[in-house]
Amino acid sequence: MTDFKEEFIKNAFYRLDENMRMVSIALDKITEEDVWRKPNKSSNSIANLILHLCGNITQYGISSLQSTEDKRARDEEFTVAGGLTKAQLLEQLESTVNEVKSTILNLPESRFTEIKTVQGYSFSGIGNIIHLVEHFSYHTGQIAFWVKLMKDEQLGFYDGQDLNARSE
Repeated sequence: MTDFKEEFIKNAFYRLDENMRMVSIALDKITEEDVWRKPNKSSNSIANLILHLCGNITQYGISSLQSTEDKRARDEEFTVAGGLTKAQLLEQLESTVNEVKSTILNLPESRFTEIKTVQGYSFSGIGNIIHLVEHFSYHTGQIAFWVKLMKDEQLGFYDGQDLNARSE
């Protein structure tokens, strides 16, 4: 299992780092006011999405995997309307991602298959890690889309990379 574990962790970390890179690029394109702007009453600001990501990653990837108390206040992630700068939001997200990476890296092998219940769903440690990675990717896409709508420009996530290269 060690080869599988190492490969799984390497790929999960790659995706977490890629999402961090893309969120950082997106934040660089907007103003301090834009980060708290909502497209409409039914949608969230980029700041709220970042706070939500921190809560979700902490709940699924830190509290659950470490078997520590879940202190998440999910509803508050969406009601905050200011008070943090882009730099503070990015720092909080980066700190959360670094903590979850440390948690995963130091996780005993048995925890990868141990079932935990989070938000009423029961998943193994692997399932919780997959969830937090895909959840981060999902909201990174929302952030990118919202920035593109506000600024009417490409974000350049893949500048210099040939995305038309064929699979081998």
